Amino acid sequence: MNAQRHQEVAALLDRAVEWAGARPDVAGLLLVGSWAREAAREDSDVDLVLLSDDPALYDAESLTDQWALGTFVTTRRWGPITEWRFVRESGLEVELCVGRPDWAGTSPMDPGTRRVVSDGARSLYDPRGLVAGVIGACAG
Repeated sequence: MNAQRHQEVAALLDRAVEWAGARPDVAGLLLVGSWAREAAREDSDVDLVLLSDDPALYDAESLTDQWALGTFVTTRRWGPITEWRFVRESGLEVELCVGRPDWAGTSPMDPGTRRVVSDGARSLYDPRGLVAGVIGACAG
């Protein structure tokens, strides 16, 4: 993987963390998948999960404007999570999934949440300890 891709992802994550920290509705932000496992390849997408008290605040247009994510590609629903996929000018794909804080619930844990977190997760912003809780539950 080239250094430019690493720098692009690091800058994207820094911006995401700064943005999340300024939003009172944000209960957590996770990096999941290959970038969280430190196994990303040149063509790997960046997978983020945003936990919000009010997911209705977010849509493709607002996320594009606030995060400079690139060109919107598609939206999909995965149970309690809505995914927006973007492609940046560099070709980097960004998948941003937004859901309620209870997505990170551990009593009982949703099988989809367990699958996503067990495949690799790193806490980026965790003001309520929810992200650490779900990562710990999947590790144990």
